[in-house]
Amino acid sequence: MAKKSIIDEICDYIKKQKLSPIPVQTLNEEAESTRYFGGDLKEFIAAAKTLGAKGIFVEELYLEDDEFYYDSGMDDDEYMALYGNENVECQCGEDCKCGKGKKKAKDDDSDVDAVYFEPEDLDGLDLTLLKPQMAKFLDRIGEACGARLTVPGVDHLEVEIFADWYDEFAELVDEASEAIEIDPTDALRQAQAVYEAEEKAAKAVKKIAVHPPKKTAKSKSKKK
Repeated sequence: MAKKSIIDEICDYIKKQKLSPIPVQTLNEEAESTRYFGGDLKEFIAAAKTLGAKGIFVEELYLEDDEFYYDSGMDDDEYMALYGNENVECQCGEDCKCGKGKKKAKDDDSDVDAVYFEPEDLDGLDLTLLKPQMAKFLDRIGEACGARLTVPGVDHLEVEIFADWYDEFAELVDEASEAIEIDPTDALRQAQAVYEAEEKAAKAVKKIAVHPPKKTAKSKSKKK
């Protein structure tokens, strides 16, 4: 028998608790007031009963490809408001407050080409370069990874429940993102080193494929 998906397991549990799981698409978060629940599935169901719910909205969640790339949460407008035109020189001096000075080259002889990066400069960075273990989840893109449960009402009570494998994936994303936020410059160096190593390995494999091994003397003798 095929293994049940995370969404099937959640819906089955809701039914056993004498509640109706109601499949929905994304709720309009801008139009509705949402309160996020801090407990697990069992505790959420108990809270739903306390609130007198007869059913629960169930929105299926999927692993998306953009989750494999770093997102600082800063949009382009916020970036420009903070850093402005990068071509304009910072006038703050040593105690820079505008943020532009952080991007200037270090003034020392040991590494004259080094520059400072902010986490938002690395938006879109492939996180598998920092956490290669994440690559094993690439085949799961598009797969259901959890569900967003909502108790209908004036103030929606909401919780997100995820499959164990997604929790493992999310932990790796958090670790990679934290490395970027702690030291963006070092994280970029690490990512570049891994990328260059992968490119070198890929070229070596391609070279082997283009140039198959020579026939041995034994294989040649069989043709005679």
